[in-house]
Amino acid sequence: MSTVTITEEPLGLENLLAIVDGARVELTDGVRSAIAASRAVVDRALANSDAVYGLTTQVGHGKDTRLSEEQIRDEQMYLVMSNNGGFGQPLPDAVVRAAMAVRLNGIARGGSGASRAAADVLAAMLNAGVYPIVPEISSVGAADFQTMAAIAEVAVGQGRAAYQGELLPGAEALRRAGITPLVLSGKDGLALISANGVSVGHAALVVARSERTAEAADIAAALSMEATVANPSIIHPAVGRAKPIPGQVAVADHIRQLLTGSRLMQPGVALSVQDALSFRVVPQVHGALREYISAARNAVTVELNAADDNPLASVPDQTLISNGNFHPIVLAIATDALRIALVHVGQLSERRMAHLWDAYFRQMARPPTAAYGLRLRYPAAALFPELEAALRTRNPGHTAAGPRRRRSQYRCAAERTEDRRGAGTARGPARDRADARA
Repeated sequence: MSTVTITEEPLGLENLLAIVDGARVELTDGVRSAIAASRAVVDRALANSDAVYGLTTQVGHGKDTRLSEEQIRDEQMYLVMSNNGGFGQPLPDAVVRAAMAVRLNGIARGGSGASRAAADVLAAMLNAGVYPIVPEISSVGAADFQTMAAIAEVAVGQGRAAYQGELLPGAEALRRAGITPLVLSGKDGLALISANGVSVGHAALVVARSERTAEAADIAAALSMEATVANPSIIHPAVGRAKPIPGQVAVADHIRQLLTGSRLMQPGVALSVQDALSFRVVPQVHGALREYISAARNAVTVELNAADDNPLASVPDQTLISNGNFHPIVLAIATDALRIALVHVGQLSERRMAHLWDAYFRQMARPPTAAYGLRLRYPAAALFPELEAALRTRNPGHTAAGPRRRRSQYRCAAERTEDRRGAGTARGPARDRADARA
C-alpha cells in the first residue's frame, strides 16, 4: 500500500485521490509543529479570556454571549453533537474518505487551532478504514457543518461508522480499529465541523471523473468522424490559431492524433465540404469543457490547501480572527460552470448518434442479422430530459446564513451528467427538422 505524506507544501489533487483510493497518510514533523503553533494561539486566547467566537462565546445568534468556565469545557462537544443531522442515503465511502483527508490537510495548514490529537485521530481513521456514516442531505448555509459533524462524532466515539464491511457504533468501530477516541479540547470541535471537507473532497472526485469524461468524449467524436467519413477541416491547426483558446486547441490536437493514419486525413475523402454542427463544433464545445475542468481543478486545489476556519488562528499575529474563508464561492461557481460544459458535450454526443444511425444504413447494402448498439439513439433520447434538467442551477438561492446546499453541498450535477455522455431527448417531428443541421 502506498503512502501519502502531508507536508508544509500544498497537497496535490493526485495525492488526495491516492488517499481516497486507499493510500496511507502520514504527517511530517514540520506539519506537527505548525499544528502545535496554531493550537498555542488558541491556548493563549483561553488564558487571556479573550472573546472568541465558538471558543469563549456561543455561536450563531448567541455570538456575543460569553461562556462560563464550565461551559467552555463543554462547548466543543456541544457543537459537534448539536450540528449532526441529515437525511437520505449515506455518502459513498470515497466521498467520506475524501472529506476526512481534506479536513486533515486543512488542519495541517496551521490555521485551524486544532490539537495534534485531532489531526492524529483523522489520520488513524483513514489508515484503519473507519468510515463515518454521513447523510447525503444535510447542511444549509455556509460550510459543511452537518456532514462534517457526522465525521467528528465518530472521532470522539459517538455516531455510527462502517468498519471492515460492518455498520457499528462509532465507539465500537474505533475500538476494533485500535483507535483511542478524541477528547475534545480548546477549539477542536469547531475546527472539525466548521469546514468544507465534503464539498471540496466531492468536487475533487468530480474533477477527476470529468477529466476522464473529456478524454472519452474526444475518442467518441473521433470514432464518429471515422464512421461517418466526416470532414477533418474542424481540427486543422489554422482553426486553433484563429481562435487560440487553450482547451479548443488541445481538443483539436488530441483528435488529430487519434485520427493519425485514418483515411479521413487524405485529401478528397470526406463526403461533404461541411458537416453538421454536432461534428463541426466539437473542438469548441469539448474545448470549453477542458477550460472549465481546469478552472474547477484550480478552485479545488486552492480550497484543499486553504485555512478556511472561522475563527482563523493566525500564528504571525498571535490572534484568532473572525472571517468568511469558510465560504467557497469560487469553487461553487466553478463546479456550476463545469456542469453546464458537461451538458453541452453530452448534447453533441446525442446529436451525433442520430447521424451515426443515418450513416450506418447509408453505407450498408442491407442490415446485418445483428448490430449491437444500433438502437442506442432511443435510450439516449429518453435520457436527454435529465441532461437538460442539469442545466438548471443546483444552488437555487441564498438564505441569510449563506447559499443553500443540496446533498453534499454543491452536489455538482457534473457528477450525474458525466455518466450520461450519450444522453439524448425524445423529440417531435418539428424538433427533428429543426435539428437536422445539428
